[in-house]
Amino acid sequence: MPDSTFLRWPFFDDRHRELAASFSSWASSAFATDTDGEPRGPELDAKCKRLVKHLGADGWLAQAVTSPYGGTSDRLSVRSLCLMRETLAFHSGLADFVFALQALGAGPITLFGSDELKRHYLPGVSRGDSIAAFALSEADAGSDVGAMQTVARRDGNSYVIDGGKTWISNAGIADFYVVFCRFPEAGDRSYVALVVDASSPGLSVPARAEITAPHPIGTIAFRNCRVPATSVIGIPGKGMSIALGTLDVFRSTVAAAALGFARRALAESLAYASSRRVSGGVLADTQLAQAKLARMATDIDASALLVYRAAWTSDTGAPRV
Repeated sequence: MPDSTFLRWPFFDDRHRELAASFSSWASSAFATDTDGEPRGPELDAKCKRLVKHLGADGWLAQAVTSPYGGTSDRLSVRSLCLMRETLAFHSGLADFVFALQALGAGPITLFGSDELKRHYLPGVSRGDSIAAFALSEADAGSDVGAMQTVARRDGNSYVIDGGKTWISNAGIADFYVVFCRFPEAGDRSYVALVVDASSPGLSVPARAEITAPHPIGTIAFRNCRVPATSVIGIPGKGMSIALGTLDVFRSTVAAAALGFARRALAESLAYASSRRVSGGVLADTQLAQAKLARMATDIDASALLVYRAAWTSDTGAPRV
């Protein structure tokens, strides 16, 4: 990252500073020759899979899960996740997406799953051998997730899912999806979270979406999709608290990615203003350009204070942030 002085702030411990330095060095090298542009279709899927493998093989996805299931500590560090997302966003929006979805997709298992689910899924996520996805949104239940219509019902030693999800990142390349469903057996406003392998009969990906910043995203359909009862995360009927609890942990990291994009914008602006010749000098010599650059730098610093205060607050035990 171009400015690392913020790491001296009291929000961080030495382990965060060491992580930031080593990861920034790795990212600068890893993306120095990235000339793929913005691939789409099969090339996009292939690049995402390569990025997952690269991040896993070099040990960085260990920050996305907990120990002893391939992680580096017994709880997720929001500050670490924020530092990594900021760094990745500075270098590559697609790499940030890949890292974030490994952490978010596995997040409900990491935070609320049984030991059996953790043993089965998290090591593969950490190694980059398994791609995760978080399936919550629906066409008529975006901001109002409680309006979801996908339903799961208990049938002996299984759950059967019917319905659909949309705007699901990693749709089509994920090895498993954490799926949130209505669960009427536990009450009208009850929900259940289930891990569904991509190979499960009755699961399909009928459509992919084309978006401005390309990444795999699309619609998932469930038709009489049967999964074992051991696939339940937490307590049946409490799925909404699992969804919202997971989002609370990762919400600050979204802002950290935006911060990384902003730092890159400032870096590009500085480079341009310092080289663009105007009136016998360069653009950066003009008062107007200096004012604009100063405003950008000030906004970025203020944003960083908010982001890392929120991350520190989460790591130090606040029930919600």
